[in-house]
Parts: sequence; structure tokens; C-alpha cells
Amino acid sequence: MSTLFAFLHHLFAFTLVATIAIELVLLKQPFTLESARKLQSLDRVLGISAGVLLVVGLLRVFLFEKGAAYYFHNSAFHAKMGLFFLAALLSIYPTVRFIRWGKALRQGELPEVTKGQWRLMRGIVHMELLVIAGILLCAAMMAKGIGYSA
Repeated sequence: MSTLFAFLHHLFAFTLVATIAIELVLLKQPFTLESARKLQSLDRVLGISAGVLLVVGLLRVFLFEKGAAYYFHNSAFHAKMGLFFLAALLSIYPTVRFIRWGKALRQGELPEVTKGQWRLMRGIVHMELLVIAGILLCAAMMAKGIGYSA
């Protein structure tokens, strides 16, 4: 079971990263009905991936791997969780924007987005990817036992 949950953890982590990377590519292209619909769909996949990733990760902490006591005494784990929640907070603005596009998209219309909103969404997605790089560093540190203090 431990191997299955490790696999699921990695699968959803890679899905999350790929989704954010695709969002960034779409946010660098001209805004069209097709790209708006793709961004909405990708954001749903991102949210689902993040939720499943968190649940699977917590199950690994409590039921598998080294046990909760190890992780709760590991500063790299605390940093990783903090960065994960920072990425989640950052994603709120783009998600709200994408949700608000729903009515216009259902009517076949391109949603109104100001240049400032577009730049902000693109900047946030860049920051999300940077934060994820920090999460990966923390994961590597945890794997090597760095940050553990009993």
C-alpha cells in the first residue's frame, strides 16, 4: 500500500505541475474563447489534483512512510506544507476569475479581462511555479533526513 500511495502522491503532484505550466502557456497567448474554456477546465483539474494530493500526502504521513512523529519534527516538512498552502492561496485569484467567466462562456462570449487582471493572473501562475520549486526542494531535503530534530 505504501508504494501505491507514493505513486498516487507523485502522479497528482506531476498533474498539478503540468496543469499550472499549461495555464502559464495559455496566459502568454492571445485570449480566445477556446483558451478561456481551456483555462477554466485546467483550473478544475488543478483544484482536484491539489485536493487529492493533500489527502494522499496526509495519508502517507499518518499511515505509511516514517510516521507522523517524524514529519511533525521535520522543519522541511513544515516548510513544504507552508509552501503548499501558499500556492493554494495564490491560486485563489485566478480561480475566482475563471469561475466568473462561466456565464459569458456559456453564452459563447469572450469574458472581459483587463490587461491588469491578465498580468496579475500570469504573475501569480509564475509565483505558483516558483513556490512549487520550493516544495520540491523541501521534499528532497525530507528524503535525505534534513530538517529532522527529535
